[in-house]
Amino acid sequence: MTAKRENKFADMSDDEFNRPRYPISVVANLLDVHQQTLRLYEREGLVKPQRTPRNTRMYSESDVEQLRSILSLTDIGVNLAGVEIIMQMRDHIEMERSKFRAILAEIWERYKIDPEHWVDIESTDLIPISNRKVMKVRREKPKKQSVETIESEDE
Repeated sequence: MTAKRENKFADMSDDEFNRPRYPISVVANLLDVHQQTLRLYEREGLVKPQRTPRNTRMYSESDVEQLRSILSLTDIGVNLAGVEIIMQMRDHIEMERSKFRAILAEIWERYKIDPEHWVDIESTDLIPISNRKVMKVRREKPKKQSVETIESEDE
């Protein structure tokens, strides 16, 4: 499971965002949780900190953001099994969003549409509620074809 970046990490490279930098004691203090809680989350597979050669857990910014998401869900009463399902769904949504962006880029290229005049595809809204620009795509008119009506036997 991967953590969604907050805006404050937007300019950070992927390598930097995923680089292990914090030991468990620092993360526990930062998030105001017990170290055993972090160990439990690792045992449950909700977070996977990297290990040093001496087997010390080291957490990245990505891990810390993942833990913040887990804690926010448990704070509202979601159990760990529910947290796991929600995190998997978030990952799936992000994967589908990436596919959508690729398809959209292909459409823009095919129809020579300037993406600057299109919608904000970086929005995280599941249901878009802001003002969106609508563009007409000029299509060639199809050649006239004869249309026959077929009568149904039910009549």
